[in-house]
Amino acid sequence: MTYSLLMIMDPIEKINIKKDTSFGFLLEAQERNWDIYYCQPQDLSLRSTKIVASCQKAQVYNEVGNHYKLEPTEIRALADFSFAFMRKDPPFNMDYIYSTYLLELAQEQGAMVVNNPRSLRDCNEKLYTAWFPQFTPETLVAANKAQFEQFLAQHQDVILKPLDGMGGASIFRVKQGDPNLSVIIETLTEHGKQLAMAQKFIPEITAGDKRILVVNGEVIPYTLARIPPQGETRGNLAAGGSGVPMPITEKELAIAQQIAPDLVKRGLYFVGLDMIGDYVTEINVTSPTCMRELQDEYGINIAAKLFDAVEAQLE
Repeated sequence: MTYSLLMIMDPIEKINIKKDTSFGFLLEAQERNWDIYYCQPQDLSLRSTKIVASCQKAQVYNEVGNHYKLEPTEIRALADFSFAFMRKDPPFNMDYIYSTYLLELAQEQGAMVVNNPRSLRDCNEKLYTAWFPQFTPETLVAANKAQFEQFLAQHQDVILKPLDGMGGASIFRVKQGDPNLSVIIETLTEHGKQLAMAQKFIPEITAGDKRILVVNGEVIPYTLARIPPQGETRGNLAAGGSGVPMPITEKELAIAQQIAPDLVKRGLYFVGLDMIGDYVTEINVTSPTCMRELQDEYGINIAAKLFDAVEAQLE
Protein backbone atom coordinates (compact mmCIF):
# COMPACT_ATOMS: atom_id res chain seq x y z
CA MET A 1 0.00 0.00 0.00
CA THR A 2 1.30 3.46 -0.88
CA TYR A 3 0.91 6.06 1.85
CA SER A 4 0.94 9.82 1.32
CA LEU A 5 2.06 12.74 3.47
CA LEU A 6 1.09 16.39 3.25
CA MET A 7 3.78 18.47 4.98
CA ILE A 8 2.44 21.88 6.00
CA MET A 9 5.50 23.99 6.78
CA ASP A 10 7.39 27.22 6.21
CA PRO A 11 8.87 27.93 2.75
CA ILE A 12 10.88 24.87 1.74
CA GLU A 13 13.35 26.93 -0.27
CA LYS A 14 14.54 28.77 2.85
CA ILE A 15 15.26 25.87 5.20
CA ASN A 16 18.66 24.74 6.46
CA ILE A 17 18.52 21.08 5.48
CA LYS A 18 21.34 20.09 7.86
CA LYS A 19 19.20 21.09 10.85
CA ASP A 20 15.60 21.29 9.68
CA THR A 21 13.43 18.67 11.37
CA SER A 22 10.59 18.95 8.86
CA PHE A 23 13.06 18.13 6.10
CA GLY A 24 14.21 15.11 8.10
CA PHE A 25 10.64 13.84 8.18
CA LEU A 26 10.30 14.36 4.43
CA LEU A 27 13.46 12.31 3.87
CA GLU A 28 12.09 9.50 6.04
CA ALA A 29 8.76 9.48 4.20
CA GLN A 30 10.54 9.33 0.86
CA GLU A 31 12.80 6.53 2.10
CA ARG A 32 9.61 4.57 2.88
CA ASN A 33 8.32 5.22 -0.66
CA TRP A 34 5.53 7.46 0.57
CA ASP A 35 4.17 10.05 -1.83
CA ILE A 36 5.08 13.41 -0.31
CA TYR A 37 3.35 16.72 -0.86
CA TYR A 38 4.21 20.22 0.36
CA CYS A 39 2.23 23.35 1.14
CA GLN A 40 2.18 26.31 3.50
CA PRO A 41 -0.65 27.12 5.95
CA GLN A 42 -2.05 29.82 3.67
CA ASP A 43 -2.55 27.12 1.02
CA LEU A 44 -5.30 25.48 3.09
CA SER A 45 -8.87 26.42 2.31
CA LEU A 46 -12.50 25.50 2.88
CA ARG A 47 -14.23 24.91 -0.46
CA SER A 48 -17.93 24.23 -0.16
CA THR A 49 -17.80 21.59 2.57
CA LYS A 50 -14.28 20.19 2.09
CA ILE A 51 -10.92 21.22 3.51
CA VAL A 52 -8.44 21.21 0.65
CA ALA A 53 -4.82 22.16 0.06
CA SER A 54 -3.19 23.83 -2.91
CA CYS A 55 -0.16 21.59 -2.75
CA GLN A 56 2.73 20.28 -4.82
CA LYS A 57 4.09 16.78 -5.02
CA ALA A 58 7.71 16.86 -3.95
CA GLN A 59 10.99 15.03 -4.11
CA VAL A 60 13.72 15.84 -1.61
CA TYR A 61 17.48 15.41 -1.72
CA ASN A 62 19.98 15.63 1.12
CA GLU A 63 22.09 18.03 -0.93
CA VAL A 64 22.68 21.65 0.05
CA GLY A 65 21.57 24.03 -2.68
CA ASN A 66 19.61 21.32 -4.49
CA HIS A 67 17.37 19.86 -1.83
CA TYR A 68 13.92 19.76 -3.40
CA LYS A 69 11.93 19.48 -6.60
CA LEU A 70 8.25 20.43 -6.83
CA GLU A 71 5.67 19.39 -9.40
CA PRO A 72 2.85 21.70 -10.55
CA THR A 73 0.24 22.76 -7.99
CA GLU A 74 -2.85 20.62 -7.56
CA ILE A 75 -5.91 20.87 -5.32
CA ARG A 76 -6.43 17.88 -3.03
CA ALA A 77 -8.70 17.18 -0.09
CA LEU A 78 -6.80 16.64 3.14
CA ALA A 79 -8.82 13.48 3.75
CA ASP A 80 -7.16 12.01 0.63
CA PHE A 81 -3.75 11.96 2.33
CA SER A 82 -2.65 9.26 4.75
CA PHE A 83 -1.80 12.06 7.14
CA ALA A 84 -1.07 15.76 7.25
CA PHE A 85 1.81 17.05 9.38
CA MET A 86 1.43 20.63 10.65
CA ARG A 87 4.95 22.01 11.11
CA LYS A 88 4.52 25.78 10.83
CA ASP A 89 6.89 27.78 13.06
CA PRO A 90 5.50 30.39 15.47
CA PRO A 91 4.48 33.18 15.88
CA PHE A 92 1.30 31.66 17.21
CA ASN A 93 -1.07 34.30 15.86
CA MET A 94 -4.69 34.41 14.68
CA ASP A 95 -3.74 33.06 11.24
CA TYR A 96 -2.24 30.03 12.95
CA ILE A 97 -5.42 29.55 14.99
CA TYR A 98 -7.56 29.78 11.86
CA SER A 99 -5.39 27.05 10.33
CA THR A 100 -6.06 24.79 13.30
CA TYR A 101 -9.81 25.24 12.80
CA LEU A 102 -9.49 24.13 9.19
CA LEU A 103 -7.34 21.16 10.21
CA GLU A 104 -9.78 20.17 12.92
CA LEU A 105 -12.61 20.18 10.39
CA ALA A 106 -10.40 18.09 8.07
CA GLN A 107 -10.10 15.55 10.89
CA GLU A 108 -13.88 15.30 11.05
CA GLN A 109 -13.81 14.62 7.30
CA GLY A 110 -11.46 11.67 7.81
CA ALA A 111 -7.99 13.23 7.72
CA MET A 112 -5.28 12.23 10.19
CA VAL A 113 -3.47 15.36 11.38
CA VAL A 114 -0.27 15.44 13.46
CA ASN A 115 -0.05 17.07 15.90
CA ASN A 116 -3.74 17.14 16.85
CA PRO A 117 -4.92 20.62 15.74
CA ARG A 118 -7.08 21.13 18.81
CA SER A 119 -4.05 20.46 21.01
CA LEU A 120 -1.91 22.75 18.87
CA ARG A 121 -4.44 25.44 19.69
CA ASP A 122 -4.90 24.53 23.36
CA CYS A 123 -1.30 23.85 24.38
CA ASN A 124 0.50 27.18 24.17
CA GLU A 125 4.19 26.37 24.29
CA LYS A 126 4.83 28.65 27.26
CA LEU A 127 1.54 28.30 29.15
CA TYR A 128 1.18 24.53 28.81
CA THR A 129 3.92 24.17 31.42
CA ALA A 130 1.40 25.41 34.01
CA TRP A 131 -0.32 22.00 33.80
CA PHE A 132 2.87 20.56 35.38
CA PRO A 133 3.70 23.02 38.21
CA GLN A 134 5.76 20.44 40.08
CA PHE A 135 8.35 20.60 37.28
CA THR A 136 8.40 24.33 36.49
CA PRO A 137 10.23 27.33 37.95
CA GLU A 138 8.29 30.03 39.81
CA THR A 139 6.14 31.61 37.11
CA LEU A 140 3.89 34.61 36.59
CA VAL A 141 1.57 35.15 33.61
CA ALA A 142 -0.02 38.59 33.67
CA ALA A 143 -0.51 41.88 31.85
CA ASN A 144 -0.38 44.10 34.93
CA LYS A 145 2.86 46.04 35.42
CA ALA A 146 2.62 46.04 39.22
CA GLN A 147 2.45 42.24 39.30
CA PHE A 148 5.66 41.96 37.30
CA GLU A 149 7.35 44.47 39.59
CA GLN A 150 6.27 42.46 42.63
CA PHE A 151 7.47 39.21 41.04
CA LEU A 152 10.89 40.75 40.37
CA ALA A 153 11.08 42.17 43.90
CA GLN A 154 10.41 38.67 45.25
CA HIS A 155 12.89 36.77 43.05
CA GLN A 156 15.45 39.53 42.25
CA ASP A 157 16.51 37.91 38.95
CA VAL A 158 13.89 36.88 36.36
CA ILE A 159 13.27 36.10 32.70
CA LEU A 160 10.52 38.02 30.89
CA LYS A 161 9.15 36.74 27.58
CA PRO A 162 6.15 36.83 25.24
CA LEU A 163 3.76 33.90 25.01
CA ASP A 164 3.82 33.60 21.23
CA GLY A 165 7.48 33.81 20.18
CA MET A 166 10.22 31.36 19.27
CA GLY A 167 13.98 31.16 18.86
CA GLY A 168 14.72 33.37 21.85
CA ALA A 169 13.07 36.44 20.34
CA SER A 170 12.11 39.19 22.84
CA ILE A 171 13.38 37.27 25.87
CA PHE A 172 14.82 39.53 28.58
CA ARG A 173 16.77 38.80 31.74
CA VAL A 174 16.00 41.48 34.32
CA LYS A 175 17.48 42.02 37.78
CA GLN A 176 16.09 44.13 40.58
CA GLY A 177 16.94 47.79 39.93
CA ASP A 178 17.20 47.45 36.14
CA PRO A 179 16.32 50.90 34.74
CA ASN A 180 14.81 49.28 31.63
CA LEU A 181 12.21 47.28 33.55
CA SER A 182 9.27 49.58 32.79
CA VAL A 183 9.87 49.75 29.05
CA ILE A 184 10.39 45.96 28.85
CA ILE A 185 7.08 45.32 30.61
CA GLU A 186 5.31 47.92 28.48
CA THR A 187 6.71 46.38 25.29
CA LEU A 188 5.84 42.78 26.19
CA THR A 189 2.36 43.61 27.47
CA GLU A 190 1.56 46.38 24.97
CA HIS A 191 0.99 48.75 27.89
CA GLY A 192 -1.02 46.28 29.93
CA LYS A 193 -3.23 44.91 27.14
CA GLN A 194 -1.45 41.61 26.43
CA LEU A 195 -0.40 38.71 28.65
CA ALA A 196 3.30 37.93 29.04
CA MET A 197 5.33 35.54 31.20
CA ALA A 198 7.94 35.93 33.91
CA GLN A 199 9.96 33.04 35.30
CA LYS A 200 12.53 32.94 38.04
CA PHE A 201 16.01 32.93 36.48
CA ILE A 202 17.65 29.49 36.51
CA PRO A 203 21.47 29.76 36.84
CA GLU A 204 21.94 26.28 35.35
CA ILE A 205 21.36 27.85 31.92
CA THR A 206 25.16 27.98 31.67
CA ALA A 207 25.07 24.19 31.25
CA GLY A 208 22.51 24.51 28.47
CA ASP A 209 18.85 24.71 27.67
CA LYS A 210 18.14 21.02 27.03
CA ARG A 211 15.79 19.94 24.24
CA ILE A 212 14.14 16.58 24.99
CA LEU A 213 12.13 14.96 22.20
CA VAL A 214 9.08 12.81 22.92
CA VAL A 215 7.70 10.69 20.05
CA ASN A 216 4.27 9.12 20.59
CA GLY A 217 4.95 9.06 24.32
CA GLU A 218 8.48 7.61 24.01
CA VAL A 219 11.21 9.81 25.47
CA ILE A 220 14.28 9.88 23.24
CA PRO A 221 17.31 9.00 25.43
CA TYR A 222 19.47 11.85 24.10
CA THR A 223 19.18 15.61 24.38
CA LEU A 224 20.59 18.64 22.62
CA ALA A 225 21.97 21.14 25.13
CA ARG A 226 21.75 24.63 23.65
CA ILE A 227 24.66 26.47 25.33
CA PRO A 228 24.44 30.29 25.45
CA PRO A 229 27.34 32.24 23.92
CA GLN A 230 29.54 34.34 26.17
CA GLY A 231 27.59 37.19 27.72
CA GLU A 232 24.18 35.75 26.76
CA THR A 233 21.43 34.08 28.82
CA ARG A 234 19.61 32.54 25.83
CA GLY A 235 20.68 29.13 24.60
CA ASN A 236 18.41 29.12 21.54
CA LEU A 237 20.30 28.16 18.40
CA ALA A 238 18.59 31.02 16.57
CA ALA A 239 20.06 33.38 19.18
CA GLY A 240 23.62 32.12 18.70
CA GLY A 241 23.64 29.17 21.10
CA SER A 242 25.80 26.12 20.46
CA GLY A 243 24.10 22.72 20.22
CA VAL A 244 25.85 19.94 22.16
CA PRO A 245 24.29 16.45 21.94
CA MET A 246 24.41 14.42 25.14
CA PRO A 247 22.66 11.50 26.83
CA ILE A 248 19.57 12.34 28.85
CA THR A 249 20.02 12.34 32.64
CA GLU A 250 17.99 10.11 34.95
CA LYS A 251 16.20 13.16 36.38
CA GLU A 252 15.34 14.56 32.94
CA LEU A 253 14.09 11.16 31.82
CA ALA A 254 11.91 10.73 34.90
CA ILE A 255 10.31 14.15 34.45
CA ALA A 256 9.71 13.66 30.72
CA GLN A 257 8.15 10.24 31.32
CA GLN A 258 5.68 11.77 33.76
CA ILE A 259 4.62 14.39 31.19
CA ALA A 260 4.49 11.97 28.24
CA PRO A 261 1.10 10.34 29.03
CA ASP A 262 -0.64 13.71 28.83
CA LEU A 263 0.97 14.32 25.44
CA VAL A 264 -0.37 11.01 24.15
CA LYS A 265 -3.84 11.75 25.54
CA ARG A 266 -3.87 15.05 23.65
CA GLY A 267 -2.75 13.53 20.34
CA LEU A 268 0.67 15.20 20.46
CA TYR A 269 2.88 12.76 18.56
CA PHE A 270 6.02 14.89 18.33
CA VAL A 271 6.93 17.26 21.15
CA GLY A 272 10.06 19.03 22.39
CA LEU A 273 10.40 19.64 26.12
CA ASP A 274 12.81 22.39 27.13
CA MET A 275 14.58 21.91 30.46
CA ILE A 276 17.05 24.12 32.31
CA GLY A 277 18.51 22.37 35.31
CA ASP A 278 15.66 20.40 36.86
CA TYR A 279 12.92 22.65 35.47
CA VAL A 280 10.67 22.41 32.42
CA THR A 281 10.47 25.89 30.90
CA GLU A 282 8.58 25.22 27.65
CA ILE A 283 6.66 22.40 25.95
CA ASN A 284 7.03 22.85 22.20
CA VAL A 285 4.22 21.33 20.13
CA THR A 286 4.09 23.38 16.92
CA SER A 287 7.41 22.62 15.19
CA PRO A 288 10.01 21.26 17.63
CA THR A 289 13.52 20.97 16.23
CA CYS A 290 16.89 19.35 17.10
CA MET A 291 15.99 15.93 15.67
CA ARG A 292 18.57 15.94 12.91
CA GLU A 293 21.43 16.89 15.25
CA LEU A 294 20.61 13.94 17.53
CA GLN A 295 20.19 11.55 14.61
CA ASP A 296 23.54 12.59 13.15
CA GLU A 297 25.35 12.28 16.49
CA TYR A 298 23.92 9.00 17.75
CA GLY A 299 22.72 7.21 14.62
CA ILE A 300 19.21 6.95 16.03
CA ASN A 301 16.34 7.25 13.55
CA ILE A 302 13.88 9.42 15.47
CA ALA A 303 11.80 10.16 12.37
CA ALA A 304 11.24 6.42 11.89
CA LYS A 305 9.66 6.18 15.35
CA LEU A 306 7.02 8.72 14.37
CA PHE A 307 6.28 7.07 11.02
CA ASP A 308 6.08 3.65 12.69
CA ALA A 309 3.46 5.08 15.06
CA VAL A 310 1.51 6.69 12.22
CA GLU A 311 1.60 3.56 10.07
CA ALA A 312 0.31 1.51 13.01
CA GLN A 313 -2.70 3.85 13.13
CA LEU A 314 -3.26 3.56 9.38
CA GLU A 315 -3.19 -0.24 9.21
